[in-house]
Amino acid sequence: MTKNELKTASVLAFARKLDPSDACFTAGRWNDRGNGEKWSPVSVREKSVRGTISDRRASMDQDPAKLDAAIQSPNLHTVDVATLPNDADTLRVRFTLRVLGEAGMPSACNNADYQEKLQITIQQYSDQAGFAELARRYAVNLANGRFLWRNRVGAEQIEVHVRHLSKGSASPIWIFNAQSFSLRDFKVPTDAEQALKALALLIEHGLTSKAYALLEVVAYVRIGDGQEVFPSQELILDRGVKKGQKRKTLYVVGEVAGIHSQKIGNALRTIDTWYPDNGGAPIGPIAVEPYGSVTSQGKAYRQPKRKMDFYNLLDNWVLKDSAPDEGNQHYVMATLIRGGVFGEKD
Repeated sequence: MTKNELKTASVLAFARKLDPSDACFTAGRWNDRGNGEKWSPVSVREKSVRGTISDRRASMDQDPAKLDAAIQSPNLHTVDVATLPNDADTLRVRFTLRVLGEAGMPSACNNADYQEKLQITIQQYSDQAGFAELARRYAVNLANGRFLWRNRVGAEQIEVHVRHLSKGSASPIWIFNAQSFSLRDFKVPTDAEQALKALALLIEHGLTSKAYALLEVVAYVRIGDGQEVFPSQELILDRGVKKGQKRKTLYVVGEVAGIHSQKIGNALRTIDTWYPDNGGAPIGPIAVEPYGSVTSQGKAYRQPKRKMDFYNLLDNWVLKDSAPDEGNQHYVMATLIRGGVFGEKD
């Protein structure tokens, strides 16, 4: 089969290679971090709230009497809330991360010629660009505590501990001051360079080998006695908004507040700084997605019409031997590490 006859497989799937668990919340004192394994779980409880009319619709009616009447009607609703105990000032967030090998190899492909060419392309990437930069960025997103999401905001101190569980309890623990890292770039503070380099090398080896690496990640976030913490919020699809109904449901693992593994994974793959510059204010790295989707902005940074989305870059690289620049080579490989179904339907 010639290069021009080669077509994308109709069945093409990749398993994710960064596989985090759910993160669980416990609470204790900052000065007692050495006994973090014994800390008490953070629970989720309901709170009933009497709100007031404050939405934009109220401004559409200019009749003062009607607005006064509406404000007098209580806006009662129930929400879930999670807080530290009144005698605890620190949140402990723990999850594990499996780094699986053979990055870029499809888990399903029904076209042997395409798979052979894809393997050649991946080998060329490994030999020339290599996985070191991707591994370094994943390591930085562990060290900077990006996976904490809103819990990172306003914290007094944040310490991230990472340990290689595959080596047992004797494995060294890398400790990072998360607040010494910026979320806007991937610069590494001087005092963290050695530990970050060792962690990145472990992740790189996990991605490229046939084995896997299992990491334990623990973050200690000092926010103050009794302060509110922020687990994942559940998306409830089969209910409408009714008066007095619960407005917010938080995620629990058993009876412990936690963060979805999908949300942890999104934070770890927030490494794409190679997307096209649209001339607006720089927003820093975005999560690796086929179209560069940022749902909080309702925007896709990798539009197909600009030929900078994952599918155009992959097809040009594999089918036409037109390799993208090195940054977008990293992006394509990071999307394969993310995993997904990318076959071309008939």
